[in-house]
Amino acid sequence: MDLEKHDAKSRTAPALRASDADRDRTADILREALAEGRLDAEEHAERIDAVYRAKTVGELEPLVRDLPAPPPGRKAPDPYRFPGEGADAGADARPAESLVAVFSSNTRKGRWRVNRRLKAFSLFGNIEIDLTEALFEQRLTVIDAGSVFGNIEVRVPENITLRGTGSGFCGNFEVVSLEAQDPEAPVVAVNGYAVFGNVEAKPKRGRRIADLHDRLRKHLR
Repeated sequence: MDLEKHDAKSRTAPALRASDADRDRTADILREALAEGRLDAEEHAERIDAVYRAKTVGELEPLVRDLPAPPPGRKAPDPYRFPGEGADAGADARPAESLVAVFSSNTRKGRWRVNRRLKAFSLFGNIEIDLTEALFEQRLTVIDAGSVFGNIEVRVPENITLRGTGSGFCGNFEVVSLEAQDPEAPVVAVNGYAVFGNVEAKPKRGRRIADLHDRLRKHLR
């Protein structure tokens, strides 16, 4: 009877909010599972999207419940790295880049090094993220986008993979999915929400990473 009361109390207890570290640990387990063949690429992508949308620890646990945890002291391999990219790559060490527009505008475009994670928030403002000339030093780039009475636009080259999930409340959240023909092409995932605002991510017509194969060959050397 005491156990039943404990279980009932656990179910009604406030959910513990997930931290970035919690999400990263869950993503490590999923990367290990993909590398070992426990998950296929499609299922891994679905679970990774869910990881970065999770708000609580309780939402993360079911995503790895059927998978073993990586052995202590060994970091899981990352299938989203470029071939030959080391585990201590500089892109991993850099903190997430934040783009904020409050009653203003913020633009990131041109030739720039893309962080593994970007956070964009617009409140009565406008944010433009143009990745068509950007330098991708990791396979997976995650953009967390939140718009409240604002606008966020993400533009990517036509020869990379674009994915994402989100929600709109009296607003628009749209990600035009794109699958690159090259299996080693960069992957951009746009997740978030729009409240009386707009979040839009899509490929920019006619814009491609011209030296994509050269970059891949460089990483393979």
